[in-house]
Amino acid sequence: MTFHTIACCTDFSKNADVAVQTAALLAKKFDAVLEILHVVPPPVNPVVTDFDNPVFTSVTFDDTVDGNIVLHVEEKLQKHYASTIPGGVKARYVVLDGHVSTEILNHLEESGCDLVVLGSYGLSGMGLVLFGSIAKRVAHKAICSVMIARSADASV
Repeated sequence: MTFHTIACCTDFSKNADVAVQTAALLAKKFDAVLEILHVVPPPVNPVVTDFDNPVFTSVTFDDTVDGNIVLHVEEKLQKHYASTIPGGVKARYVVLDGHVSTEILNHLEESGCDLVVLGSYGLSGMGLVLFGSIAKRVAHKAICSVMIARSADASV
């Protein structure tokens, strides 16, 4: 099996970091393009306080690039992951907005990715109850191969 384009989905959690490291190593091994993908979810009801999105906890709209959250997240992707990508790997940073699993699945279909790598889980608490497992939905519906990356430390 050969991979030409590998997508890796991240929500900036520790599990997503493991997925990006795994995807980057695979991209190096197969000389594949690596797409690091983040989906900005729709606003969550402010009554729900247990949803902790690491992208938004450190962002105010004054900090965004020209007030555009998508551009800010793309910049954050590059800063957060550029040092983890091995030399020689061509990386693209993709930021979408909308329903997370739907946007991931649409992107996989449109971009022709051969493999998608995800962390075993990202959200916890109320976020998981409200949104369900993104990894589970993608694994069941993706048109390409899916890899669920886990940390050697299962508690991460």
